[in-house]
Amino acid sequence: MQKINKFDKAYLKMALEWAKLSYCERKQVGALIVKDRMIISDGYNGTPSGSENCCEDENGKTHWYVLHAEANAILKLAGSTQSARRATLYLTLSPCKDCSKLILQAGIQRLVYINAYSDNEGISFLQDHGIEILQVTENEL
Repeated sequence: MQKINKFDKAYLKMALEWAKLSYCERKQVGALIVKDRMIISDGYNGTPSGSENCCEDENGKTHWYVLHAEANAILKLAGSTQSARRATLYLTLSPCKDCSKLILQAGIQRLVYINAYSDNEGISFLQDHGIEILQVTENEL
């Protein structure tokens, strides 16, 4: 069984703060990608650049084009000189199955998250592909 360390706690607390930057009303999610104890990327859920910052429709349903926090963090890396290979991804919400494919393809080797997404297919997919997974409760922070 993996144990949370002081760095995991600190980065998760930062991801919680980053989530507050999201314009989404229903759910705010934050992500940090850390490599060699350096934050190399960050993200929160929201609309694509240049779009109106409105994540939900009048019924509270999330628009299809809203990007998840981890996708934003991974895409931000694509425009930099950094690589996510062997990095750790810190998330306030576990990844969906679509984002889990991005995590695997980006070369992220470890995932630390707080809350569970509505289904666990993304987590199962990552575990099946050897990604180290650690869930931390907010009480442990």
